[in-house]
Amino acid sequence: MTPTLIFISFLAYTVLLFAVTWLTTRKANNESYFIGNKASPWYIVAYGMIGASLSGVTFMSVPGWVGATQFSYLLVVCGYLIGYTVIATVLMPMYYRLNLTSIYSYLEQRFGFWSYKTGAFFFLLSRTIGASFRMFLVVNVLQVFVFDAWHIPFFVTVSIFILLIILYTFKGGIKTIIWTDTLQTTFMLLAVGLSIYLISKDLHFDFSHLLSTVWNSGYSKIVVTDWHSKQFFVKQILSGAFIAIVMTGLDQEMMQKNLSCRNIGDAQKNMFTFSIVLVFVNLMFLFLGAVLYIYTRNHGIELPGRTDDLFPVIAIKYLGPLAGLVFLIGLISAAYPSADGALTSLTTSFTIDFLGLNKRSELTEEKKKQIRYKVHFSFAVLLLLVIVLFRAINDRAVIDKLFTVAGYTYGPLLGLYAFGLFTNWQVNDKYVPYVAVSSPIFCYLLSDYSVVLLNGYKFGFELLIINGLYTFIGLWLLRIHRPAAKTI
Repeated sequence: MTPTLIFISFLAYTVLLFAVTWLTTRKANNESYFIGNKASPWYIVAYGMIGASLSGVTFMSVPGWVGATQFSYLLVVCGYLIGYTVIATVLMPMYYRLNLTSIYSYLEQRFGFWSYKTGAFFFLLSRTIGASFRMFLVVNVLQVFVFDAWHIPFFVTVSIFILLIILYTFKGGIKTIIWTDTLQTTFMLLAVGLSIYLISKDLHFDFSHLLSTVWNSGYSKIVVTDWHSKQFFVKQILSGAFIAIVMTGLDQEMMQKNLSCRNIGDAQKNMFTFSIVLVFVNLMFLFLGAVLYIYTRNHGIELPGRTDDLFPVIAIKYLGPLAGLVFLIGLISAAYPSADGALTSLTTSFTIDFLGLNKRSELTEEKKKQIRYKVHFSFAVLLLLVIVLFRAINDRAVIDKLFTVAGYTYGPLLGLYAFGLFTNWQVNDKYVPYVAVSSPIFCYLLSDYSVVLLNGYKFGFELLIINGLYTFIGLWLLRIHRPAAKTI
């Protein structure tokens, strides 16, 4: 594959995105940007959310995980079903009843000013780091395979990528993203399916033979019964449930898409449909991972040093131009939803939660739009700078750790919402930020020293539960004898 061919493919895909953008942004206004005029078809939202939930990290990492963890990740995905049920039956009805644009507005109504700003701040921090990390992975691949050959600096590559995202999201916002996500989901799933087909063809296996080979290979093990292991099946299921709750139900980006549905009934249809389909999609990624490892074994190919590199190395170096092209289009498809949704949700949260744009009746619609444009552009520049910083660090272990730390910030959100929804206590609001900040720090230290402190126990995703519980206990200690009205 030549750099020119890769670039042309990237350009063609981007042109297709802009065609969708042109169709969806006519007569768009602020309501279109924030909640899609509450006119999004639920089945379109459900299908598009698959692409939004499967970032470039998932696209490259999940197949690579199979070598070390087999299919045990599938239990995390099954746990998602529990979490999505809670979202559809508890959180979304509340969001619709309170008519929220930013879901963190609930914290102001329930606890007060400082709790509200704390929740919104943690989202902004986590989403900025997380989205930058996901975009960094993809742009770095494009840099290595395309732009390095043309001696174009990484900063210019990132700037081009960010500029394209600005251009197709700044006007339509969530109304545009609902539809572009469907395009991206389609290409991503085609990339996985075609990759499996091309590998099976190279191995001279029909599908039934490939299926039986994977089943008997040892990679298909799902249940791990060793409680010390990070993949212990109880940990996986519980972790999956809480990951879904915080990273979908308490995440402005994902909920903004759900809130664009016509009514709560449609939003619930979307959530239940999406959750079931997502199980099968993740199973496809795991199956692809097993097939990749079988391919390397049958051809005597040395495994790359990082499992994340398995899919790109095999697709680009060993399976021919078509497989490489399919991989890159799939990767680009996985990257765009991470960037466009993040940029829109960051803009929404900041304009609503910190600038109070929805409450400023003295401003005209046009003036509000101008403010939104400035915030949108500012966050794009911020993402650009963070991605460039990751490149400057040039240490994937450090970047992975930053990404992990950003994930810890969802724990305080879990504790805040759980305390708000399932108790009727009010809290001493001004001290909430101290509890919320100390919770991720405590969990980070606990994770680092758990082997020593807990007789060899290693935390996996379940650390999120501890994080939320710490915040919940902290809020309970801050409770004051002035019960608040329950919201469910």
